[in-house]
Amino acid sequence: MIKSWKIYILAIVSFLVGTSEFIIAGILDLVSRDVGVTIATAGQLISVYSIAYAVGTPILIAATSKISRRKLMLAALALFFIGNLITVVTNGYTMLVGARVILALSTGVFTVVALTVSAQIAGPGKQGTAIATIMMGFNLSLILGVPLGRVIASIYDWKVIFYGIGLLSFIAMLVISITIPKSKGDASVPLREQLALLKNPQLLLTLSISFFWMVGYTIIYTFITPFLLNITGMSNSMVSISLFAFGIASLLGAQAGGYGADKLGIPRTLNGSLILHAGILLLMTIFAHFSIAVFPLLLLWSFFAWFTGPVQQVYMISLAPSASGILLSLNTSFIQSGIAVGAVVGGVVVESFSLQSVGVAGAIGVAVALLPAIISLSMRSQSANGIGSAAGKQ
Repeated sequence: MIKSWKIYILAIVSFLVGTSEFIIAGILDLVSRDVGVTIATAGQLISVYSIAYAVGTPILIAATSKISRRKLMLAALALFFIGNLITVVTNGYTMLVGARVILALSTGVFTVVALTVSAQIAGPGKQGTAIATIMMGFNLSLILGVPLGRVIASIYDWKVIFYGIGLLSFIAMLVISITIPKSKGDASVPLREQLALLKNPQLLLTLSISFFWMVGYTIIYTFITPFLLNITGMSNSMVSISLFAFGIASLLGAQAGGYGADKLGIPRTLNGSLILHAGILLLMTIFAHFSIAVFPLLLLWSFFAWFTGPVQQVYMISLAPSASGILLSLNTSFIQSGIAVGAVVGGVVVESFSLQSVGVAGAIGVAVALLPAIISLSMRSQSANGIGSAAGKQ
């Protein structure tokens, strides 16, 4: 019971850092107006965040591998507090970009360490449940954090959100310092050795599924608030309700994806979710001006987009169970890279074509992910052992 309580503490903090990541998409119009930039330019705050997360996190984790896990979590939260403080006092776009970089690095380090510590606390036989509990915190940040943040920003000011997150992160530092036990650092896997795995063709193809899937998802998710406000014609309150429902659908989709991978098999669930994801984004574009149609399509989009996540993770682990940690770390970097590219592409689409066009562009991105999925799955039985052997030599 005590161990579970400590894991839930880490999950609550994960909710906090997850909200700081996802909230920008929910208040993009307010941020762009306040700092005096276009919505497309404001959308690049998501790209900057993801690039810093994807590139910086593996480097920092490798560089701090010998530091006590509790001490490293506290250091990450201290940096997180500073990032929120800069966000609150910022007076321009450049400072806001710097704050997003700091928040990304601190969130990345905390997330990786929290997952490791939760598994250590849980012990053998309960590690999967512990990790799932931490990830639940991030799901809840999408379900509750983003719509609640939208409401707060609409009533008060968007900076109030980061003021509150910063204050809570300071409290979280105190709680973690008291409740989470000390633990030694881990043996690090040098980045050079991790990157050497990318020489395997099937692994690279499998990772590219995550990249293109997230490119397509992020192209439209980055601009979902202005899309619903300006194209669909929803009110602020309806947008908040829609974002809340979107979060609920994401949680259900992630649970269904894990169940589907076990019961229906990886090929059927992975390819099926990508096809449905792309098709729903096209329908959202076609019916963009009809809120009665967009609302249910929004829920279906979220369901199948998040359905893909656990299926892809199960597939990654199946390629080389003995090197699952390294593969999932690489997968996270590819996901964040896809988010960064998707935000950039979305901005280009909005500037060059129209806000409504992000649905079509997103559908194309997800559809492209189908190609490496089909090829990788066809290579699965021949190449899995090769990946495992290569990782084992690292």
